[in-house]
Amino acid sequence: MSAKGNCNTCRPGIIMIERNDSQYPQQLRMIADPPERLYCIGDVSLLEMPMAAVIGSRKCSEYGKQTAMAVGKSLGMAGACVVSGMAKGIDSFGHLGALKHGGKTIAVLGCGVDICYPAENRKLYEQICCDGLMISEYPPGTAPMPYMFPQRNRIIAGLCSVIAVIEAGRDSGALITAGLAEDFGRDVFAVPGNITSMWSLGTNKLIADGAMPVVTVDDVVRAMGLDAQHSEKEYEGLSELEKQIVMLVKAAGEVTLEYLCTKMKMNPVDMNGIVMVLEMKGYLATNFGKIFVAKF
Repeated sequence: MSAKGNCNTCRPGIIMIERNDSQYPQQLRMIADPPERLYCIGDVSLLEMPMAAVIGSRKCSEYGKQTAMAVGKSLGMAGACVVSGMAKGIDSFGHLGALKHGGKTIAVLGCGVDICYPAENRKLYEQICCDGLMISEYPPGTAPMPYMFPQRNRIIAGLCSVIAVIEAGRDSGALITAGLAEDFGRDVFAVPGNITSMWSLGTNKLIADGAMPVVTVDDVVRAMGLDAQHSEKEYEGLSELEKQIVMLVKAAGEVTLEYLCTKMKMNPVDMNGIVMVLEMKGYLATNFGKIFVAKF
């Protein structure tokens, strides 16, 4: 039985789901150490959806940011719920990738569900409370403590059938979640990264140890037995030339201006002008001389 604001622990707007309640997720109930209760803000019906985790390091590259948003978008459009920990970096971008395209997302907190942590994620916290679901095993008002986050990770792994690690350094907490997911018999995916990047040491090691590489953003969707969906309006408002350039960048992941000039047989001045226009339109982003797809 669910209790909404009718016990001393809960506050108005917070729903408490106990382990013997029908709303308690069956997959989570089956792990070795399931939480006795979940405190929730938002749409608890999301706990019935197919779920996939999009997780990674708090510090991330532009490549990691865009990939997290793309995977989140792909999952959301296919009807899966994106689960993450609302931390800075990859977690936040995974949530946003789903939300920006009408998808659903669940944030699992390492503190009371009524506390926004980190504080700078206030806007995202409020959006998830309204359009998704915020959950925690800790009673309302519980301040975040370091030991709570590894504990929180078992809930993320337990809820999901698939876990996608986007970027992770050698000591990233996302690797704890991936290890737990493997113990729980979940499918673990990792995004391959530059071998010289500190942010990809963990994900590349996961692949070396047997995790499935994310070759395209739709791989995680297909692993869940869902069909990838793509919006017909994705390139709306672009000329044929602009569309070709965006598709080139999207296929490569990141490119240089020289690469685009060679592929499109254009001079740098003209190409730079088109890239600037596409950046203003929100389709491309530039960083340290590299060009990325920005609109997901």
